[in-house]
Amino acid sequence: MDVEHVVGLPHPRLRPFVTRYSGYRMRTEPGVHRGLPSRSLTLVVTMDGTVDLPDGRFATLCGGLHDEAVIITHDGFQHGVQCDLTPLGMRAFFGMPAGELSGTTVGLDALDAPAAELRERLQDATTWIDRFARLDEVLSRLVRPVTLQAEVAWAWQRIAAGAPVGEIAAEVGWSRQHLSARFAAEYGLTPKVMARVMRFERANRMLRGERRPTFTEVAAACGYTDQAHFNRDWRALCGATPGEWIAAELPFVQGSEGGQGAQLRP
Repeated sequence: MDVEHVVGLPHPRLRPFVTRYSGYRMRTEPGVHRGLPSRSLTLVVTMDGTVDLPDGRFATLCGGLHDEAVIITHDGFQHGVQCDLTPLGMRAFFGMPAGELSGTTVGLDALDAPAAELRERLQDATTWIDRFARLDEVLSRLVRPVTLQAEVAWAWQRIAAGAPVGEIAAEVGWSRQHLSARFAAEYGLTPKVMARVMRFERANRMLRGERRPTFTEVAAACGYTDQAHFNRDWRALCGATPGEWIAAELPFVQGSEGGQGAQLRP
């Protein structure tokens, strides 16, 4: 197994729209990888091969928010860059709400993005720093002025902080039903489901850390009622138990929260 994973930050002007770049180059046995639910949309540019999904094969792609694992098959070699987009980034780069891509993956060319140019420029670069700089250049050209409805943006922040949906609805002066409808239209998931995804994401990050906690510790820290609740929720969102996921995938993703060359730009 030969795994290289380098994490970098986008230029400061892009950080409201992109939280990080993840460069990867992996030689392993052919197999299956699970793309797990998170608060980020996923933009991928491959430098070799394609990303093979049930819906098709993509050299470049953008995937929306989802509440179940996306199954990716590979032939043993994967090489490219993943960009974690915020929902605001979807509007800034492509002029549409994240909700339009909910549970869906499309090629970048379907979004009128310069997919071929972006891939060629990354392939011509010789270092990860240079590749991330070229991403900065191309994405900066796509940025357009954008705002989100204040109540919807506030709801996202409060859900991330762990606030109950009923409390958030009262804060913005909407009914729970109206909040759910407006939130889902913007992001693609309801507030309740998004809260579940964010909790899962926190648990996932804990398991990727240098010191692996017990499942009981993860359940307590992330707000699950008990370990059984944690296990059920993980299986529903991941398609495998925590133990199965650790055995199958952790060696390939452990560096993604701060591995080799993390944060190449201040």
